[in-house]
Order: sequence, then C-alpha cells, then structure tokens
Amino acid sequence: MKTCSIQTQLLSEIQACLQLALPLAGAQLAQAATAFVDTLMMGMLGSAILGAGGLGASIFQSVILVSSGIVAALSPIVASAYGAQQPGRIRKAVQQGVWLALLLALPIVGLLVWADQWLPWLGQSPATIQLAMPYLRSIAWGVVPVLVFAVLRNFVAALSDPRPVILIVVVGTLFNIVANYVLMFGKLGLPALGLAGIGWASALSLWGMLAAIIGYIASQPRYRFYQVFRGWWRFEPAMFQELLRLGLPIGVLSAVETGMFLLTMLLMGTLGTIALAAHQVVLQTAAITFMVPLGISLATTIRVGQQLGQQNRSGARLAGLVGIGIATLFMSLMGMLFWLLPERIIGLYLDLDRPDNAAVITLAQQLLQVAAVFQVVDGIQVCATGALRGLKDTQIPMLIGIIAYWGIGLTSGYWLGIAWAWGGVGLWWGLAIGLAVAAVVLTWRFCTMPLQQLKIGLPDTAIETSAGTDD
Repeated sequence: MKTCSIQTQLLSEIQACLQLALPLAGAQLAQAATAFVDTLMMGMLGSAILGAGGLGASIFQSVILVSSGIVAALSPIVASAYGAQQPGRIRKAVQQGVWLALLLALPIVGLLVWADQWLPWLGQSPATIQLAMPYLRSIAWGVVPVLVFAVLRNFVAALSDPRPVILIVVVGTLFNIVANYVLMFGKLGLPALGLAGIGWASALSLWGMLAAIIGYIASQPRYRFYQVFRGWWRFEPAMFQELLRLGLPIGVLSAVETGMFLLTMLLMGTLGTIALAAHQVVLQTAAITFMVPLGISLATTIRVGQQLGQQNRSGARLAGLVGIGIATLFMSLMGMLFWLLPERIIGLYLDLDRPDNAAVITLAQQLLQVAAVFQVVDGIQVCATGALRGLKDTQIPMLIGIIAYWGIGLTSGYWLGIAWAWGGVGLWWGLAIGLAVAAVVLTWRFCTMPLQQLKIGLPDTAIETSAGTDD
C-alpha cells in the first residue's frame, strides 16, 4: 500500500509539473523565436545592418535577462503564499514587484538611449554604433512593458495558471513579425524605418502583451480576489527588501552565466572566423533546446514554493526532484539528436554542398558531440537552480554559479582550448565542465538541504500583521 501511495504521489506531481511546464516552455520558445526571426529580418537589410542590429539585440537581451532574473524573485514568494493561503501577501508581493520593475527600467532605458557614449569603450567602431543606435533608442521604449509583464507573468504562473501566458506571448510574437515587415519596409503607407522599425515593432508588441495580461487579470473573478491593482502605488519597504534579497542573487547568477558564454565567444573569435561560425551554429541550436528545461525550471520553482507554503516538506522535495528528472530526460533526448543527427542540424544553417562551408561543418559536428553532453548537465543545473529558488535559496546558488561558471568553466575552457590548443572543442568542453560541476553541486544541495529548518509562511512580522488586516 505504501508503494502504491508513493507511485500515486509521483504520478500526480509529474502531471502537475507538466501542466505548468509545457505552457511556460512554449512561452520561452516563442520568445526565442522572436529573437531568431528578428535576426533573420535584419539580414534582409544587409550584412552591415545585421552586424549592428545583432549587437543592439545582444545588448538588449542581456540587460533584460539580468533584470528579469531580479524580478523572478516574485515567483517563489507568490507560490509559497498561494500554498499558505495568504492573499494579502500575494497582493503586496505583486505590487512591490511592479515597483522593482519600474526602478530597474530607469537605468536600463538610459543605458540604451545613451549607448553611443559607452560602446566605444568596448572597442566598437563608430560606423557600427551609428547603425545600431536607432534600434537601441526605439527598443528602449519596450523596457518598461517587458519587465512589468515579467512580474505579472510570474504572478499568474505562480497561481498555476500559465495558459494565458503562452497565448499572449505567441500572439505578441506573430504581431512582432508582421510589424517588423511593415515598419522596416514602410508598408501600409508608413515610412520605411529600417533597423529602427524592428525596434519599434518589438516595443509595440511588448506594450500589447502587457495590456493583454493586465486585461486578463482585471477581467477574471479569480484574480479580482487578490486586488493587485488596488493601491498599487503604495511602497512596502519590508516586501521590497525581501524581493531584492532574493532577486539580486538571481540577477547576478544570470549575469555570470551570460558572461561565461560571452567570454567563450570572444575566445572563440581569437581562433578565427571558422571557429566563430561553428560556435554560433551550435550555440544557437543549444539556446533553442534550452528553452524547454528553462520552462520546466520555472514550473519547478512554483511547485516547490506551493508545496512549501502548504508546509508539505516531502512534497516540496518531490516536486524539485520531479522537475530535475523531467529536464534530464528531455535534454538526454536532445543530446542523442545532437550526437546522431549532426549534419541535419547543421544543414538548417549552412548549405552542406558548398565547398567553402566544409571546414565550418566539420568543426560544428565536433562541437555538437560535446554539446550532447553539455545539453544534459545544462538541463540539470537550470532545474536544480529553479528547485532551490522555490525554497527561496538564491545566495548560495549564486556563489556556486560564480565558482562553477567562471572559476572552473572559463578556466578549464581556456586551458583546454587555448593553452593546450584543442581549439573550439576545448572551449566547449570548458563550458560542459563548468555546467556539470554546477549541476552536481546544486542538485546535491537541494537533495541534502534540511527543509525542516526553513521558515514557512511569512518571514516578516510587519508583513504578517499588515496582510492580516487586509484579508
């Protein structure tokens, strides 16, 4: 009977995780498709525009990735409060999450609008900067909506309602593609804006997505109960401080991981254009498959947080292990595809019959074999991180990430790829080693963390008193 009960709990948790993870993974894939399509359409304007636009898009995506990581602290807070049936705490968390998003947006907008003042410090040519600035100044209008949308997306997902998120993101992506074409080339009687048109299209789609999720929350009786738009301008220092305490380490970890890939790309560039081209092919492919375990990670954070809020510590542990297991299974399948079908994957990017592509194809095949291992450990580490976030454990994972990604991953990649002359393959083994160390240590931490010592419910007396009076 006990075995049957364990199996029932396991199957129930797998089902609950997949119900959350599939829509969230779909939303992540749709967002990745937006960046991919934007890059393709930039190429329609010429190689110089593609280079400048790619630079601008990389800058925007990097700062949004880090800042979205900071506001992602909302997810475990709301999930645990939902599990503990604390609607007043949920309302305060969402409202302070909006405050945090707006305060983060201000410096980011300035960073983009005045990028021509600091890009020369990074060795960018005046011609490239001049081409990139119209894009950066137009897409800067999308910073506020993308961060506030991230807050509200985490809110509805943490309440186990992720389906509207994927619907809104997919519709927003389709609108972005159409708007790109219209504004780039001046269709429907509008002026041709070129690269700036892609930035304006993205900004418009982001504002539309924000309006859609606000409309959804305002129209649903379930969400009216939480009254997140009532008195949204109030500043609650205790809750804001908790968001920062959890969110800043997440943002730092995102920056560290992004920095590992950026520096690896720069090292790859020292090996020549063939190595850089092969690297881009494999990294783009890995980035797409990574969206699925990222969605599973977001779902794992929510499930662990909800179970912890219900004071179900064994359920929280099971939720984390199920999420890690599903991510491992998916990425193992992707790794097998990388290993068995390298030519078909490379053929999506390059003409396999062109003789001048032969060297890039050969190296890309070798990198895909390393990436087959890379896939598995990358899926494990991102889901283990998500499980720990559900326990509101973000500071130690940040330190683990710094050591694993920079101290071990970049260092081993440099020695294997540059010092020992393994080339691009050595650099990719460095990435795999760094992610493998993170995967093992983060999973070990989640499995051995004494959950009975964790605080359940409200961590701050002031918040508890205030929430009680509201409800």
